[in-house]
Amino acid sequence: MYSATTMGIEVRVTPSYTPERSAPESGVWFWTYHVEILNHSEEPVQLLARHWEITDASGKVQHVRGEGVIGQQPLIPPGESFHYASGCPLKTDNGIMHGEYQMVDAAGRRFMAKIPVFSLDQPHKPQVLN
Repeated sequence: MYSATTMGIEVRVTPSYTPERSAPESGVWFWTYHVEILNHSEEPVQLLARHWEITDASGKVQHVRGEGVIGQQPLIPPGESFHYASGCPLKTDNGIMHGEYQMVDAAGRRFMAKIPVFSLDQPHKPQVLN
């Protein structure tokens, strides 16, 4: 698990290689990642938007931006969390991801919550520092 905290908002990410959705013979490797967003602050926050930066083993960088996550803009009360899962295909057998969520607090203040850098590695292969 990878973790980062910004202004009381902790983002935890657990990636896993998904062989049943991968086709290495066709140049496609797929990872699933599970995200938990915990609100350790004293006021509710809402996730408005996301920005991911995905880098494959060849150095190709892809940016993914959009409103919310999985079609939602969740409101996370103090002491509670929001969970979701998503996926990422790559054209190489490893890579890295990181990003940020645009959040807004109860007073209307917007801030960016950091998504930690995490590695997309296959099990049973030597890990590569990307």
